[in-house]
Amino acid sequence: MEIINTLINLIKNPMDFLVSVPEIWRYVAVTSMIFAESGFLLGFVFPGDSLLLVSGILASQGYVNIWLLLPIVFLAAVLGDNLGYYTGEKFGDQLMKREKWLFLKRQHLEKAKDFFDQKGHIAITLCRFVPAVRTFVPTVAGASRMDRKVFFKFNLLGGFLWAICITLIGYFFGKIIPAEIIDKYLTLIVVGIVLLSLIPIFIEKFKSNSHKSD
Repeated sequence: MEIINTLINLIKNPMDFLVSVPEIWRYVAVTSMIFAESGFLLGFVFPGDSLLLVSGILASQGYVNIWLLLPIVFLAAVLGDNLGYYTGEKFGDQLMKREKWLFLKRQHLEKAKDFFDQKGHIAITLCRFVPAVRTFVPTVAGASRMDRKVFFKFNLLGGFLWAICITLIGYFFGKIIPAEIIDKYLTLIVVGIVLLSLIPIFIEKFKSNSHKSD
């Protein structure tokens, strides 16, 4: 029960929680949640964007070391995605035999395979910025047998753009804006980042529809 309460506190009030624990546990908490968010199918409950922003803000205030934080959140993001891919690859055949498994339907896997074959790099890179979606993309990629080398290459790119860049955004925001103000508008900042990251996806979708109409 204590572990569950700790997780709830971390999810609901990441800044307050991280400030209240010893420094080593700040690294452990952030990297564990980043890894679990895409490594496990139930990881969609973890607020990865908020955790990265908050950890960057705390780094700007001296609560954590930014040069230690950046590589470990990057590794956590990449390794989490690879665990998700392995899970999908390992159990993909079983998933394809079922009409539905947890949140996934067989028809979704079939459509995902066609999508990854055509534009997998876009999904792996940009869907990293979409909450909940980034939890399922690696597993679907593995289940649909997306080429492992292609997945890993764009997983590295997506992990870098997401984990490193969002953490640095929090870091630089923390340098110029009081932490309490950022904390107050944290949700709006996260939503703004998500919307900006969706622009390339909408552009690609528009191009695809234009080609079909031609």
